[in-house]
Amino acid sequence: MIVLRSIIFNIAFYLNLILRMIIFSPYYFLAERKKAWRVPKEWAMSNHRLLEKIVGTTFEIEGLENLPKEGGFIFAAKHQSFWDAYALLPWIEDGVIILKRELTWIPLFGQYITKMRMIPIDRGARGKVMKHAVNRTRAEMEAGRQLIIYPEGTRRPVGAEPSYRYGIARLYRDLRVPVVPCVMHPGLFWPRRKSMRYPGHFKVRILPAIQPGLDPDVFFARLISGMETASDALLLETVRANPQVPLTPLARQKVASLEAAAKESGTTQP
Repeated sequence: MIVLRSIIFNIAFYLNLILRMIIFSPYYFLAERKKAWRVPKEWAMSNHRLLEKIVGTTFEIEGLENLPKEGGFIFAAKHQSFWDAYALLPWIEDGVIILKRELTWIPLFGQYITKMRMIPIDRGARGKVMKHAVNRTRAEMEAGRQLIIYPEGTRRPVGAEPSYRYGIARLYRDLRVPVVPCVMHPGLFWPRRKSMRYPGHFKVRILPAIQPGLDPDVFFARLISGMETASDALLLETVRANPQVPLTPLARQKVASLEAAAKESGTTQP
């Protein structure tokens, strides 16, 4: 049954994407940019409904009060699945994303990205990339936008050792805005590079902002420590609440080590 539900959802997901891009393109490209945001945000919400109705996967967000009410900030999130690439857009007022320029070459989708003034970069350019990204991001943030970034750079499997990239520390130093960390484990229900989708309920946990002004090295260490501690606690909590979700060997090993640590410290809850 899970296999059938996964197939139905995947078909519905891509049909939903294609049809919405076609149907709403006239409004999207004619509307003012901020108003046009309604189209991708509604698409994200429709995907949440599809995932709930077809697969039985739901989520909740904790810590929305930690998002600054105005001005630019960096939203630094864990990245495990395609789900978290779009899922939180409805709760970010005017997000901007640094992405590889090849995505702008995709017909229609590339035009959607361009309309939203996303920041395409050539990853092969190395040193020039960061300067370009900072300059473009600073300009967008001066207009009150929020940078959505994944500090580990790419999707990581559940249970993998952290691999944070120092680029976020440079952005923190140069942009001088708050950084709001966010942890979640959608990879348990929507595994990366897999077609299976699993039912269950999970939480997205938004942590208190790290304010600007710290030494970049101090910030980087604090970000990693805070995110990993919260991520480990949330992983254990999510697995305990969803015993039916299959775990990869890597995730199983990680959970076992967390359980052992919790038992040794005498805690039953993360």
